[in-house]
Amino acid sequence: MIRRIICPVLKLALRIFFRRIEVGGLERVPKKSPVIFVLNHPNALVDPVFLLCLVPRRVSFLAKAPLFRMPVLGYLVRSLDSLPVYRKQDMADTARNRETFEQARELLARGGTLAICPEGTSHSEPRLKPLKTGAARIALGAASSGAALNLQIVPAGLYYTAKTTFRSSALLYFGEPIKVEPVELEPDGEPPHKRVRALSAEVERALREVVLNAEHEEALALIARAERIFSSAAESSGEKRLARELELRRRFVEGYALLQSRSPERLSALVARLTRFEEELKQVGLEADDLTVPKASGSEVVLNLLSRALLFALLSPVAVAGIVVHYPAYKLAGYVATKFSRDAEDVISTVKIIAAMLLFPLTWLPAAFLLFRFAGWPIALASLIVIPLAGYAAVRFFEKLDRFIGTLRALTFFVTRSRFFKKLLVERRAIREEILALGEEAARA
Repeated sequence: MIRRIICPVLKLALRIFFRRIEVGGLERVPKKSPVIFVLNHPNALVDPVFLLCLVPRRVSFLAKAPLFRMPVLGYLVRSLDSLPVYRKQDMADTARNRETFEQARELLARGGTLAICPEGTSHSEPRLKPLKTGAARIALGAASSGAALNLQIVPAGLYYTAKTTFRSSALLYFGEPIKVEPVELEPDGEPPHKRVRALSAEVERALREVVLNAEHEEALALIARAERIFSSAAESSGEKRLARELELRRRFVEGYALLQSRSPERLSALVARLTRFEEELKQVGLEADDLTVPKASGSEVVLNLLSRALLFALLSPVAVAGIVVHYPAYKLAGYVATKFSRDAEDVISTVKIIAAMLLFPLTWLPAAFLLFRFAGWPIALASLIVIPLAGYAAVRFFEKLDRFIGTLRALTFFVTRSRFFKKLLVERRAIREEILALGEEAARA
């Protein structure tokens, strides 16, 4: 019952916090047989919520034991059929994990679905942490229980464009399943250590295929810059843009490592070229995505801009009202997240979402009460629907307005400084070709 209530609420919260959410590889998820999802853990409680809300299976979770003792949150965790994991860093008795593992195996034997974050803790490192062996131990124990389970481990990668930022984007991507074969258990009922280590290594390899890994943050930042320029110069964009972005950045990471060791001078030259290009864009207030030559006629472009400007003017009162009502709670949620996170970047989104889910209703209720006093209860009740919708409409309005202003700025620049605009187009294309050439060299190396 609680799951049926909480899942739509959490899904709505995700859809509001993230401007775009994509799911890839869902066809790889078995529809009926038992499954263990293993996922990376860069974003605290937000990570399991993606699986909970976006996978068409009833997913149970392994969760750290302290969560079960928290007020409200502990009740929700238990209601979602979660199982406690006892960790040394929580000063817990790790021997109690034996009971948890047994419960997990029983769940899988019933055809259930279990989600595990094998890194053991949420973090903001640019690469996966060493994986714990719990997923392999549970999987081998369940597969070797005597019943033919057809148990599979499915790697699930979470990729965030800017995980702490409101209205950023997120991708949940499923990799190729790993079929778990039964083994002969030890006398204590546990699988052999050698098989546990082998399966853990296989899980790590599979998880690396669906996440972004780099040696350090500087490399990720450089790769993000290169990918943005590279992708903006492409002729067309597909539907699964985030999946393509992740794949490009994964390939760039591999190429970066090779070039750093074998052609550092060419890598340095490319970095310098990227920096010069970005500085030129910054000077004129443009982004790489703004460098688009209009395909329509001049009159069609002007008519389109005027119609959009008129629409913005007509909708602006609703957008302004939505912002005025919600902005204080929005800023307070950000402040609370900053204070409570204590510089732990991986928990900021979690705190922001929880704070917003508490603060925004507290904003709507006083407004509804005032309307009740001065306009009666029908208007007050209607406001509890209209005010939240106005808030979301305001968010969408200002997103579209920001993009419109960027387009207008780019068109103005194209008309008034067309020679320099075309120079930027040529340079962007040249950078893309240079990246392609370096990638081919790295592939041959």
